Amino acid sequence: MQVQVLNIILLSCTLKGKMYEDNSSAALTTTIDDVASSTMALSSSYDGGFYFQYAVVVIGVVGIVANALVLYAMVASKQHEKQLLIFNQNAFDLCSSLLLVITYTVKLCRIRIIGTLGYWLCLIFQSESLIWCSIIGSTINLMSITIERYIKVVHPNRSKKLLRKWTRLSAAAFAWIAGTVYEMALVINTTDVIDGVCLGFMMWKSETAAIIHGVWNWASFNVLVICVFVFGYGKILVVIRRQARVMAGHSGPGSSTSQTQSSQIQTNVIKTMILVSAFYIITCTPGHTYFLLLHFKFDYIDTAHSLTVFLGFFYISANPFIYALKFHPVRRVLVGLIPWNKSQ
Repeated sequence: MQVQVLNIILLSCTLKGKMYEDNSSAALTTTIDDVASSTMALSSSYDGGFYFQYAVVVIGVVGIVANALVLYAMVASKQHEKQLLIFNQNAFDLCSSLLLVITYTVKLCRIRIIGTLGYWLCLIFQSESLIWCSIIGSTINLMSITIERYIKVVHPNRSKKLLRKWTRLSAAAFAWIAGTVYEMALVINTTDVIDGVCLGFMMWKSETAAIIHGVWNWASFNVLVICVFVFGYGKILVVIRRQARVMAGHSGPGSSTSQTQSSQIQTNVIKTMILVSAFYIITCTPGHTYFLLLHFKFDYIDTAHSLTVFLGFFYISANPFIYALKFHPVRRVLVGLIPWNKSQ
């Protein structure tokens, strides 16, 4: 995770300032040695948790199996066309789980970071940039789902014009592209290898630049996301309750059964996405907050780091269980896969 090395960003920036003040080769050598030794000390403390790394691999394997089953169920029930962005969300979770297993398996192999190969290993695997490309894309896609539901329920007259197939495809593609471009641009500009040590997300031009990015990251992927969820689903619930009262007042022997079923399906989808969004806030907010605090000379705490990383990765693998329990089309297909339930 990004936070595993950002605990010494401020040390790196301070030492860089010393390099600018004293241009002697001796000072330069000492500074780099100090950064490398500090990074190695903290890295060894983190990487020494073999049990934690194996637990992460197990989480990734569970996530791969669970998300693959949900994707299969959505295709089998033909929900992948009706709920394109939700299908895309599960694709993100499957990709994140797969990259999680690959990244931590490479870490457990203890490959030496040397030469060009070592640099690319650092850039792609040691810094965990690939995982975060998928996770950030997943966050963007989750906001797109909220906006889609909001337009469909709160502004139904405009939904036919705004929520066309090409619009949904564009939103899905944007999530993949934006997450990848942002994360790769960040890791390329702030990562380097010095004396065999991977300095991932550490090589900031200044302390101010690091703090600005930390605040922007926290505001974009925590505060903004929560605001979108609360506003979007808050308005949706108000409209649904109003519609329910109106339907109850006009219900009678000749009421439309198809209209009632359509309303129930829509409500089921919204409830599912509210649970997914709430689960995101609960599991990911601690990680974003801790990531921000590290930019403000907050002391590194190994337990806090491990807990926030675990919660963030747990979100990826636990998401499909929400779909399996709450999303009726997916649940029906998955229950049908159980041999002793086929007769029922």
